[in-house]
Amino acid sequence: MGNDKTNMFVAIALSLVVLLGWHYFVTAPASERQRQAAQSQTAQQPGAPQTADGIPAPSPREGSPNAPVPGTVPGGAQGPVSREDALTHSARVRLDTPALYGSIALKGARIDDVSLKNYHETVSDESPRIVLLSPTGSQNPYYAEFGWVGANAGPLPNGDTVWKADGDLLAPGKPLTLSWDNGQGLVFKRLIAVDDKFMFTVRDEVENTSSNPVTLYPYSLVSRWGKPHTQGYYVLHEGLIGVLGNDGLQEYTYDKVAKEPAYGGPGTLGKAWTNVTGGWVGITDKYWAAAAIPEQDKPFTGAFTERTDGATKVYQTSVRGDAVTVAPNASSATTQRLFAGAKEVNQINAYERELGIKQFDLMIDWGWFWFLTKPMFRALDFFFHLAGNFGVSILLVTLILKIFFLPIANRSYVSMAKMKAVQPEMTSIRERYKDDRTKQQQAMMELYKKEKINPVAGCWPVLIQIPVFFALYKVLFITIEMRHAPFFGWIQDLAAPDPTSIVNLFGLLPFAAPDFIHLGVWPIIMGITMFVQMKMNPAPPDPVQAQVFAFMPIVFTFMLGSFPAGLVIYWAWNNTLSVIQQYIIMRRNGVKVELWDNIRGMFKRGDKKAAATKG
Repeated sequence: MGNDKTNMFVAIALSLVVLLGWHYFVTAPASERQRQAAQSQTAQQPGAPQTADGIPAPSPREGSPNAPVPGTVPGGAQGPVSREDALTHSARVRLDTPALYGSIALKGARIDDVSLKNYHETVSDESPRIVLLSPTGSQNPYYAEFGWVGANAGPLPNGDTVWKADGDLLAPGKPLTLSWDNGQGLVFKRLIAVDDKFMFTVRDEVENTSSNPVTLYPYSLVSRWGKPHTQGYYVLHEGLIGVLGNDGLQEYTYDKVAKEPAYGGPGTLGKAWTNVTGGWVGITDKYWAAAAIPEQDKPFTGAFTERTDGATKVYQTSVRGDAVTVAPNASSATTQRLFAGAKEVNQINAYERELGIKQFDLMIDWGWFWFLTKPMFRALDFFFHLAGNFGVSILLVTLILKIFFLPIANRSYVSMAKMKAVQPEMTSIRERYKDDRTKQQQAMMELYKKEKINPVAGCWPVLIQIPVFFALYKVLFITIEMRHAPFFGWIQDLAAPDPTSIVNLFGLLPFAAPDFIHLGVWPIIMGITMFVQMKMNPAPPDPVQAQVFAFMPIVFTFMLGSFPAGLVIYWAWNNTLSVIQQYIIMRRNGVKVELWDNIRGMFKRGDKKAAATKG
């Protein structure tokens, strides 16, 4: 049973090595490539060439009950223009809120110029602010659009329609009213309001002054030109996303939607969900998203599509409401919403609760183990509001988890202490029955029973730490609250690796350390705490297993070098608390602490090897 216990520890350790190795050798390099690509894109944006331009146009089947909403189609190539120049192609109304700034295009009435006031590209407040939505004509158009489709209704507003505005500013408490007359008896009015965060409310009204009834379908869409750089992590969804009534959460990567069958017009692939009530559709990045939200009590058709426009892929999520018949001298209105901003957890939850948006919290990728990741975030967020620092919050949550699992951990360490106390008897049994494995196991079991020892109790501290580790990793990775969250000293972003490196003596030498051997201060601290924790216990009798355990702190130190600093700080702090706890329990049980003897033994073995080599 002693060997079984050791084997179990080795199995757990090797499993962690595989998982951490996958991150170090596969996902971490992918993240670095994504970061470099994003930086390159930001640097090139002001003068980037335009890939394509276009306007929304009705589909040939738009009068059908199952017809898709308008999509972006070619509208004639133009010369290369910057984002700033593209914004001058249409008269605009300024957008200004505590969280957003930008403008609304009067041509097409698209919401296509949105930047985030409180978020920057890097930890420096001097770095550029995050640009979320951009107009057609820029390098990567990304916008939201609202309107009507229908047959035999005369001209309908589209991307070329020039609306009249009743003001020059859209701000909280200052809605904007747009109007357009199609000249054939239909007058369209659009009221756009915005709150102090990231939600737009769009009320579309159509008045029929003709002598014939008209049938129209309200729609809204989010359209993105060009496949963006994604981080490529299996623990994070980036791409098309939505909740479609009883069909629930739908997540399509940019590659997945391209594998769907033809939908709508030529060159368009996609999937639609019909007769849906409640939900939303959008496009999400790691920290930002844009989502169209229909009326939650009325049925609609939701769709994810990909259109090929020359060399450019155009990705679109859309909702189209049921038919609305407007009688002569009557009017009809529909209200839809647009979320465009940062995926702040508390704000997303508030929108779901206050506006009744079905499962809007799934905009944030909590993963399959949401029952662990959500409580972990709640705990971290609670202590952050008390301490004002997410790093301190991690320390406090770790301490509380230690206290919560104290009974289990105490039993484990007590059992381990008893195991150490009977080590001489165990050695004697192995020697006495070294040629009879069965009798050796029977004698061991009798000893465990006599001393009331659970030989596998020592596994519990490790097993408990694994789900906590992954829950914290997920929270650090997906939540924007952790982005650019500082700790103390040189840690200015808990969601990024420790920026220091032993290669350049932690910044003392004037060159940047290579990424493949990145090893900062906190990973080294973590490695030391792991080393101390392992030296608290006697070395395994098997020389091979002893070597595995001896190298584990070194291996983990290098692997965690590329992990988020917050996770490394957690691991180091958890190891420190475990060492203190184990030391106290061992002393209470009258068991000798092996730490200093084991460390001295390492140097003695080294001296013996050196002497043997010289001899």
